[in-house]
Amino acid sequence: MRATSADRHQRRKVALTAAVAAALLVPASTASAGPSGGSQPLRGLDLDALTIPELQQQMDDGQLTSVDLTSAYLSRIDALDDDLGAVLSVNPDALDDAAASDRARDEQSARGPLEGIPVLLKDNVDTEQLPTTAGSRALLDSEPDDATLTRRLRDAGAVILGKANLSEWANFRGADPTSGWSGVGGQTASPYVLDRNPCGSSSGSAVGVAASLAQVAIGTETDGSIVCPAGQNGIVGLKPTLGLVSRDGIVPISAEQDTAGPMARHAVDAALLLQVVAGPDEADAATQEIPADLDDDFADLDLDALQGARIGVWTLTPEQAATVDDRTEGVFAAAVKQVEAAGATAVPVQLAHQDEINAGETPALLAEFHRDLNAYLAATPGDHPADLAGLIAFNAHDPVELAYFGQELFERAQAAAVPAEDPAIEQTRDRIRQLARAAIDEALAQGPGPEDDLEAIVGLTNTPAWQTRYQNLDGAADAFVHGSSGPAAVAGYPDVTVPAGFSGPRETLPVGISFFSTRWSDARMLDLAADFEDQATAREAPGYLPTVGADPAPGS
Repeated sequence: MRATSADRHQRRKVALTAAVAAALLVPASTASAGPSGGSQPLRGLDLDALTIPELQQQMDDGQLTSVDLTSAYLSRIDALDDDLGAVLSVNPDALDDAAASDRARDEQSARGPLEGIPVLLKDNVDTEQLPTTAGSRALLDSEPDDATLTRRLRDAGAVILGKANLSEWANFRGADPTSGWSGVGGQTASPYVLDRNPCGSSSGSAVGVAASLAQVAIGTETDGSIVCPAGQNGIVGLKPTLGLVSRDGIVPISAEQDTAGPMARHAVDAALLLQVVAGPDEADAATQEIPADLDDDFADLDLDALQGARIGVWTLTPEQAATVDDRTEGVFAAAVKQVEAAGATAVPVQLAHQDEINAGETPALLAEFHRDLNAYLAATPGDHPADLAGLIAFNAHDPVELAYFGQELFERAQAAAVPAEDPAIEQTRDRIRQLARAAIDEALAQGPGPEDDLEAIVGLTNTPAWQTRYQNLDGAADAFVHGSSGPAAVAGYPDVTVPAGFSGPRETLPVGISFFSTRWSDARMLDLAADFEDQATAREAPGYLPTVGADPAPGS
């Protein structure tokens, strides 16, 4: 565990040395010799640009080893992460695991598409090698086994590089939280502009990938926690269909909406990561609903997917347009034109029932959190509070946990009846899920015949990153403006974001667009994202700027 002072992370250092800030190329002097010994230094390996298939080809050809690659990423963590705060802990066995991957490749060929590839896991995904804290000091002595997806990654030959920082308890503790902050890991910063917020709750996963601290990462989402940080940090992030990826061994908010998913700089890498972690699991009943005939070759991407497709464009309402800045609206409008230039027909749509869905979501999540977190704590070995009430008491006496914002959601969840004791909660959940699915399904069904139907809906993933602030210090916290994650999150449908451009001061802050559609359409959403990525080439590597100044006041 990296020893990091929470106070030190509250005000991130605002400058990197010139050599580090420009270090997207691994320098020739990078030492890569590890347990396997004898590896040559990497020379000019552009980690930002290389995809997993390209890395696999180099390793198959003997031009690169997993020890080389893992060492390069560990070097970048050492050089950059004091300023980024993305990596909460580093796996001390990472180089040994990389050496074992190299031996497996030499002796029997690659075990899977992630053989030797370094992966970061959000620190609410259980690992036997490392603590799983959900960012909370209350879980520092937790002793879980590997989550199902962790085992699948290991079995496929992936190298677990470490655990990524996150918004503590997946941003479900305080009424006015700061995304990317946890009591264990401190504050995560945007690699594009260091005083800007990375969004959450998969903050460290997104920043770790964007800054090339790992090839890919696992995030989790209840509503927006993959797609928002992916959009704000200029990467691809997929919130899968609920049940496609096992939730066994993941610290929960709610079994009704939670899912893990891939985060990557390239759509093909996200698809390959999904291919490894997806599939049925006896420990998670939701995965038993995966259709037997579902095409799980997610990485067989169609780069002509937009050609001839009918795509719904979730247009901003007048009220939303009044809050979203003109530059960001321009990025979205340009992205829609690129969708059309790729051969798609764009059809403006609005999604119904949003007010009722929004009104019911938080009450349902509070009750479900009370139920599901207590169950997780009861099943997880180690010296930690036994239940939510114990966590509330722990935080009240801890010198760090409540220093920057409170635990109002914890307290409201503790006061809520669990769903089994309150039929109204189950009715609310059933109602908002039904409405969210209807909103998407009705928008997709545009006419009497299938030729009128839409293949997907595209929406604006995010507005530009806000400056990081703390409720107890600054009187304000996250300045979140707009997102499109809600309908797919509540429906349990897939939602993938892909870089679309830059907005904000000096156009320095990434903006993404999201493609979402009906249940089990994950492969097709990845096709659309990959085609858009190929057409738009909108992603740029981060520049680690100290600041670009404050945002102008609304309306100015």
